[in-house]
Amino acid sequence: MRTLSGLRGPRAPPPAPLLLLCLLAAARRSLADGHPSASPFTSLPVREEMIAKYSNLPLESHNISLTEHSNVPVEKNITLKRPSNIQLICQFTTSRDLNSVNVTWKKGDELLKSDVINATGNILYTQYTFTIINSKQMGSYSCFFEEEKEQRGTFHFKVPELHGKNKPLITYVGDSTVLMCKCQDCFPLNWTWYSSNGSVQVPLDVQMNDKYVINGTNANETRLKIMHLSEEDQGSYWCHAVFQLGESEDHIQLVVLSYLVPLKPFLAITAEVVLLVAIIMLFEIYTQKKKKQQDEGKEFEQIEQLKSDDSNGIENNAPRHRKNESVSQ
Repeated sequence: MRTLSGLRGPRAPPPAPLLLLCLLAAARRSLADGHPSASPFTSLPVREEMIAKYSNLPLESHNISLTEHSNVPVEKNITLKRPSNIQLICQFTTSRDLNSVNVTWKKGDELLKSDVINATGNILYTQYTFTIINSKQMGSYSCFFEEEKEQRGTFHFKVPELHGKNKPLITYVGDSTVLMCKCQDCFPLNWTWYSSNGSVQVPLDVQMNDKYVINGTNANETRLKIMHLSEEDQGSYWCHAVFQLGESEDHIQLVVLSYLVPLKPFLAITAEVVLLVAIIMLFEIYTQKKKKQQDEGKEFEQIEQLKSDDSNGIENNAPRHRKNESVSQ
């Protein structure tokens, strides 16, 4: 933890070590008064032994800006392809007294010692310099500015991401297919393919030359050819890349269909049409039968009516005939 300190009020002549500290504090105050040097950081030897040992490595510099009004932490993702010397810079802008701001650095929960804390005007700078040569040094590095409330900036270091196929790859039983993974502008040390049908990843048996063939046109890509597909080959296939600073992986979903599968919608539609036609035919037969019955019923009623009319006519004529006979006598 670091704080900016100033000189307040007249004091007795201090001893030599204290005088040196006062001179450093006065130099920082002069920066705050608007007399910055060419760089906001003083030139201090930081981990000289480590940097000298890996001086041939490239230097990567990254920065984050924070203000007293920041409501959420500021985060930055950094893809690291090879071992490098790293310089992280955080700057904090505030309208309050810079001497009251505490500055700390952390890697995860581990407290780190910052290299430089300096000020220019109302901006406070802090720097952390280190070297990343293996996966243990990857991770998240955070700077903290503690005032009335804590402000945090975090740098996330990760190895390159792999890119497979976002959508499921659909193929058919008996066919062959090729799965491909690649990374942008990176060169893994090794590629490995796994299959999984659940949570367990199983390395592919590349000795099965009649089933699997692994190759790649370029060093930043790998291709897996699967031949004589069956429904058992369906599932997730993972490509795994090993880098100098860590590992990365991605997966491709393979779907293997039977040739009957595309016919299922057609068969379903055909069945619906057949069912509809059968219903229509049954309805037609039923309506025709009912109409015939109705016609027969009407014909029967007409016959009965005619019979009834004939019988009534005979009965009505009989009395008239008798009456005529009696008149003639």
